[in-house]
Amino acid sequence: MFITPAWAQDAASSASDAASQGGSLMSFLGPIAPIVLVFFIFYIIVIRPQNKRMMEHRKSMDMLTKGDKVVTGGGIVATVKRLVGDEEIELEIAQGVVVTALRGTLMSIRDSKAIANAAADAAMAKAKK
Repeated sequence: MFITPAWAQDAASSASDAASQGGSLMSFLGPIAPIVLVFFIFYIIVIRPQNKRMMEHRKSMDMLTKGDKVVTGGGIVATVKRLVGDEEIELEIAQGVVVTALRGTLMSIRDSKAIANAAADAAMAKAKK
């Protein structure tokens, strides 16, 4: 109706020529390139920093020692009373009130003796040099 028969024949023949050639590499990569680019940007902006934060959190949870002040997932500030195995710890939330918690539920360490000792050792080593 809006296209002349000559133009319609030309378009049909060029489409059949492209199909018979099997398509070139550029015609294949054209639609996929933006998807790959978006995934790469998403990885750089979101996934990589999140993995870094997770590794730092895991490292700090592995360095827990008796006497550290921690914050649980529920917002309770407690003192580490005893380390029970790899996954459980006993926390003192008030004088004489001891609860057992999983290491995974700890959000952060407020005051750590191990981190303070490591910083003091580093400062002493630097002062000796």
